[in-house]
Amino acid sequence: MLFYTVIAVVVILDQLTKWWVVNGFVLYESKVIIAGFFNLTYITNTGAAFGILAGAQNWWRQAFFTVIGITAMGVILYFYHKYGKNDKLYGLGLALVGGGAIGNLIDRTLQGSVVDFLDFHIGTHHWPAFNVADSAIFVGVGILLVITYRMEKAQNLESIIEK
Repeated sequence: MLFYTVIAVVVILDQLTKWWVVNGFVLYESKVIIAGFFNLTYITNTGAAFGILAGAQNWWRQAFFTVIGITAMGVILYFYHKYGKNDKLYGLGLALVGGGAIGNLIDRTLQGSVVDFLDFHIGTHHWPAFNVADSAIFVGVGILLVITYRMEKAQNLESIIEK
């Protein structure tokens, strides 16, 4: 149940924050939150991370991202039911990735682009703007990588002990 709750919370927070930005900002408007470090900036992204595929034809890009999003959710559900039910942290990682994927898929399906607004920078170094869904995906993948690393390390240790 926690798995589906986390997915729902991520999707709701993602869509609420995007709604707030769309209704409270003009496109490309930026509000300084922490000078020299963090702004809220309303932009849209027709591509994937870092604008990948942003220049592709709209119909092709939409079909591609829809298939990728649905496939990703299928894979996430498979791994959750196969492995995640027995490992809450693994299930959490999958749920964060799944919630983020759904949040961005909703944007792509309804608007043809994703709303981004979290804008971090230090001096002239600027990170591409992102959103709550992207953050959830990032944290979820991080959790899954740590778990995978720990499992591989444990398996290596077991093989050394067996020798």
